[in-house]
Amino acid sequence: MHTIAALYHFTRFDDPAALKPPLLALCEAGQVKGTLLLAREGINGTIAGPRAGLDAVLAHIRALPGCDGLEWKEATADTPPFGRMKVRLKKEIVTMGQPDVDPQARVGHYVEPAEWNALVRDPDTVVIDTRNDYEVAIGTFEGAVDPGTRSFGEFPAWWQANKDAYRGKRIAMFCTGGIRCEKSTNYLLNQGVNEVYHLKGGILRYLEDMPAEDSTWQGECFVFDNRVSVGHGLEQGPHDLCHGCRRPILAEDRERPEYEAGVSCHHCIDETSAEDKARFRERQKQIRLARSRGDTHLG
Repeated sequence: MHTIAALYHFTRFDDPAALKPPLLALCEAGQVKGTLLLAREGINGTIAGPRAGLDAVLAHIRALPGCDGLEWKEATADTPPFGRMKVRLKKEIVTMGQPDVDPQARVGHYVEPAEWNALVRDPDTVVIDTRNDYEVAIGTFEGAVDPGTRSFGEFPAWWQANKDAYRGKRIAMFCTGGIRCEKSTNYLLNQGVNEVYHLKGGILRYLEDMPAEDSTWQGECFVFDNRVSVGHGLEQGPHDLCHGCRRPILAEDRERPEYEAGVSCHHCIDETSAEDKARFRERQKQIRLARSRGDTHLG
């Protein structure tokens, strides 16, 4: 059994690059794998590993400047969720591209999962899914608005184009674990929206806390590890991943003529060039060769 920890924390890191080497070394020493992003605005990522190694890494992060209040969400998986450990330096720990957005200044009202249903069922509330289109496609909350964005950086433009339709409404937003809502609620407050709310702990906490029979969630929640999707109780969902475009697919999608393992699916068959597909086929060949040797291919 593998323990997974999803985390983020906004704080001020004056020198994120200096934090990378000791953090990576500790992860590797504790057999912890996954991805952590470091930026001047904080830390974000998902990691997995044995309990002792994971606890050591989480304790190290909590000891970083301003991170003593770090919270994280845990889940388990039967197979390793990640193949390797990456610690990356970024301009933002979740990319919105709005330099004036500052979640440390103010954010929307947090709503506990137990209070979410009543809020979103109120006819004066507009519920907005801040995730990307491929995530929304496999599951979302009943009645939620899908902005149809392919990246979080497109959200501000979508809001500017649609804000008049929501004038005077109460806005409730949600995302996978909560990090995108930290920025999107600050953005809306800066745009003059008076009542802004967001789901505390995101979809993952809602699915963990809310009994299925009382839930307004429909479908599965996309996650950024080898589980691909989860449902209520954070049970692993039915989705696989197209390794050509990193979108979720179902077993029946693998039977479609557009599907080629590691190369393409019906979502991306027309999005990549012949050169891209040739490169993906070579990668898939190396994966098969590594498996035949009993190794894990990390490409």
